[in-house]
Amino acid sequence: MRFTHLIKKLILSLTVFCAAATVLAQDAASPAEKTVQSSYNQLEILLLIVMAILAVFIWGLGQVLLSLSRKLMEKSKGAGPILILLLVTSLSLSTQSGMAQGTEAAATVKEIPNYGGISSTSFYLFAAVAAVEIIAILFMIFSIRRIYTELFPEDEKVSQPSAARQWWSSLDKKVLTKAVPLEQEADHLLDHNYDGIQELDNALPPWWKYGFYITIVVAVIYLLNFHVFETGKTPLQEYTAEMDQAKAQKEAFESKNTEKVDENDIKMADEAGLAKAKQIFQSQCWACHGKLGEGGAGPNLTDDYWLHKGSLNDIYHSIKVGYPDKGMQSWATVFNPKEISYLASYVKTLHGTNPPNPKAPQGDLFTEAGAGGAAAAPAAKSDSSTKAK
Repeated sequence: MRFTHLIKKLILSLTVFCAAATVLAQDAASPAEKTVQSSYNQLEILLLIVMAILAVFIWGLGQVLLSLSRKLMEKSKGAGPILILLLVTSLSLSTQSGMAQGTEAAATVKEIPNYGGISSTSFYLFAAVAAVEIIAILFMIFSIRRIYTELFPEDEKVSQPSAARQWWSSLDKKVLTKAVPLEQEADHLLDHNYDGIQELDNALPPWWKYGFYITIVVAVIYLLNFHVFETGKTPLQEYTAEMDQAKAQKEAFESKNTEKVDENDIKMADEAGLAKAKQIFQSQCWACHGKLGEGGAGPNLTDDYWLHKGSLNDIYHSIKVGYPDKGMQSWATVFNPKEISYLASYVKTLHGTNPPNPKAPQGDLFTEAGAGGAAAAPAAKSDSSTKAK
C-alpha cells in the first residue's frame, strides 16, 4: 500500500506539471505576426516539452527505483549483484535519455523546414529521443514492479490479478517463454555448474519452435511450386518475362511515335521540314560550314567531294554520331531523329549551289550512282557536311 500511495502521488504531480507545461507551450508558441523560423516554432517547442516531461518521469521513477532497491538489498544480500546490474542499466538509460534531450534542446535547426517548421532530420531526432525515453520509462516501471513484488509478496497475494494480466501470463507460459515457474526451478536444475552458475532445463520458447516449423512448411511449398509442379516463375523466368513485356511496350510506343524515322531509309523532307532545318543550320552549323555551306572550319557542303560519302543516309548518320576526332560532335543529344533527318535533307539541297568563296574540296568524289552503295551500309558512312552539325 505504501508503494501504491507513492506512485499515485508521483503520477498526480507529473500530471499537474504536464498540464501546466502544455498551457505555457501554447502561450509561448501562439501565432505571431512575424515569419516562423525553423529554430523557434510551436512543434519544436512542443517536442522539447514532451521530452522534458518524459525526463521528469524518468527522474521520479529513478528515485522510486533507488529507494526500493536499497530496501531489497537490505532484505536479501544475495541478490546484490543482480540489483546492482539492474540499477546500473536503469540509471544509464535515464542518463542517456536526459543527455539526448539536453542535446536536442540546444540544437538549432538549420535546414529548410518541412515538418511543422523544422527539418525532417531534427523532427526524427526529436522523435527518436522521445522513443528512447518512453522505453526507459517502461523498463523502469517493470523493474519497480519486480522489486516491489520481492519486497512485499503479501500485497501481491492479497490483490487478485486482473483479467488482462491473467491472459498475458497464460500467453507467456504457452506461447512466448514456457519457462519453469520460480518455485519449481530447483527440480529442473541440471548438474552443470560453472562458477556457481547452474543450468536450468527450460524448454525452447514456443514462438521459436513454431517459427522453425513454419520455415519447414514454407520450404516444402517453395520446392513444390518452383521445382516440382513448376507453377511459379523462377527469378530468371521473371526477368525474361519482364524483358519481353518491356520489348512489347517499346514496340507499341515506337509505333505511335511520330518523331521516329527509319535510319536505313531516310526520306527527303518536305518544305516545312526544310524550313525548320534551315533555321537550325543557321543557328548551329554555320560556324563550321558557313552560312551557305561554303565551308570554314568544316568541309564545303556544296561540292561533289565528301569525307564520309554523301547519301542522305550517310549524312543523317554523320550528324547523329559525329566524328569527334575531326571536330564533329554528335548531335543526337541536341536534336531528335526527325530534326536530324530534316538537317540531312537540307544539307542535300546545298549540293551544287556554288556559293561565293567556297572552301577547297576535301575527301573523295561522290556521285548519286554510288549513293546506292552508300545506302546499303549507312552505319559505316557519314557525310563530311555533318562535321558542322
